[in-house]
Amino acid sequence: MTELSETDSGAVVPGQAPCLHRPWFPSGRMAGRRACDGACAHHARPYVLAATILGSAMAFIDGTVVHIALPQMQVSLGADFGQLQWIINAYTLLLGCLILVGGSLGDRLGRRRVFAAGIILFAFASGLCGLAQSAPALIAARALQGLGAALLIPQSLAILAAAFPRTERGRAIGIWAGCAALTTAAGPVLGGFFIDVLSWRAAFWVNLPIAVVTLVLVARFVPESRDQDGGRPLDLAGAGLIVLGLGLLTVALTRTAEHGLTDPVVLGLAAIGMVVIMAFLYVESRVAAPMMPPNLFRRPGFAGANLITVLLYAALSAVLLLLPFNLIQVQGYSGFAAGAALLPFGILMGLLSSAAGRWADRVGPKLPLVLGSVLVAVACAGFVLTGLTGSYWLAVFPSVLLLAAGMTLAVTPLTTAVMNAVPEREAGLASGVNNAASRLAGLAAVALVGAATTAWFAAALAHGLAPLTLPAPIADGLLSGANHLAALRPPVALAPELAGSVQGVIDTAFMEAYRFGVGIAGVCAMLAALCALAWVPGRRRVEPAAAAA
Repeated sequence: MTELSETDSGAVVPGQAPCLHRPWFPSGRMAGRRACDGACAHHARPYVLAATILGSAMAFIDGTVVHIALPQMQVSLGADFGQLQWIINAYTLLLGCLILVGGSLGDRLGRRRVFAAGIILFAFASGLCGLAQSAPALIAARALQGLGAALLIPQSLAILAAAFPRTERGRAIGIWAGCAALTTAAGPVLGGFFIDVLSWRAAFWVNLPIAVVTLVLVARFVPESRDQDGGRPLDLAGAGLIVLGLGLLTVALTRTAEHGLTDPVVLGLAAIGMVVIMAFLYVESRVAAPMMPPNLFRRPGFAGANLITVLLYAALSAVLLLLPFNLIQVQGYSGFAAGAALLPFGILMGLLSSAAGRWADRVGPKLPLVLGSVLVAVACAGFVLTGLTGSYWLAVFPSVLLLAAGMTLAVTPLTTAVMNAVPEREAGLASGVNNAASRLAGLAAVALVGAATTAWFAAALAHGLAPLTLPAPIADGLLSGANHLAALRPPVALAPELAGSVQGVIDTAFMEAYRFGVGIAGVCAMLAALCALAWVPGRRRVEPAAAAA
């Protein structure tokens, strides 16, 4: 179908996206002027690009800022580690499960409209995050943030594709991707600065002025566009079931750390969650337009590429969850220093992703995926070898570089492997499913690795405290607080020497648990390398199903 758009005079011209803008200025000097008069013109396109960059930046920055802020949130809100996991997971759960629905809503209702609604909801939720006085209140606000992100993130590239002609679209998307990498890299540093100078709350409040500027640009310059065929039907039943099922499983896993695998509530929640997931799979096989079509996963290449996605992003998420606690609560880094410690990761990915993509085009996705996954595993091994003290340049920096190099090598060929595994007509849906898989991998990693790390810390703490012959009430109090991990502190009533010994036990127990958790991440990365060896073709090619299409 030929794309059409309206000019200033209202005429329709071929080759441009449809401009379906409605006026946002009912009075004043803009009265009577249709807001799309400049939005479809050449001079307005930089402002359209700026709006999509700023809108996406809010979600990208928050995705990295929160990890650095978790240690201070724990102290400020008196949260245990399970609640800290949910501060991440509430956002990831809603975003990962609803991002495909958000994309469909934009196609049906208008991408500009849904983008603006997502920005407003995200900004409102950010304000609630900054005002939260308890961990449950922050978790609820983070869930609302995830819903807003699920609306705005899918629209960014869709708006660019609709507003820019094909001859300029690649450059615009490249600028958007570069800015996304830079904002992601800057997130930890900005978060650390806010934490040290102001408060962790400022990391959320900074979204408010960004949202205002973005909405002004949207109102003035961004054209409305939608799928002229009506878009895919909304799979609301599937979306509701997957959110409920994964939410129940996540609650069960988070509760496991404190109550154990045999706890009746844990077993009950896990059983109900599995039943709901099975119901989701059944619904997806019956509805006309499923959000996650089962037939995609019948192709070994697509299923394998998504399994590699899950394993790699699980490894990355586990490292990003645990590393800030080590740096801030054990190594004594400030928030800014901890954020700066991760800066090389974002910079390296931003600078080298394009070159890595070109190399993958020449040699095929297999070699970069295997090599990248192995480098991530080696990086995890480097983090495991970290001691209670050590120089950043010797103990942390090399592993951060290896982690960045591994993910840089893997990300682009992973996308290529996904796209090559499906017919071209399903490329958009396949990309959306893979995007959701990467986010849900983070959800699973935070829940699983968090539970395993907490359980290991509790066991190591009990073992370390046994020789100290502490009074029973004090020992029991310390063990009952094991779900606070490295934030646990000796009682103030203890003698200084004994308090120092207890603090040493806490730090040592955390480092053992930290190594165990990061070790799990390394195992995931090595499994990703093995999956790439088994399922990814050595040269760039499409599967028979894709070629036949």
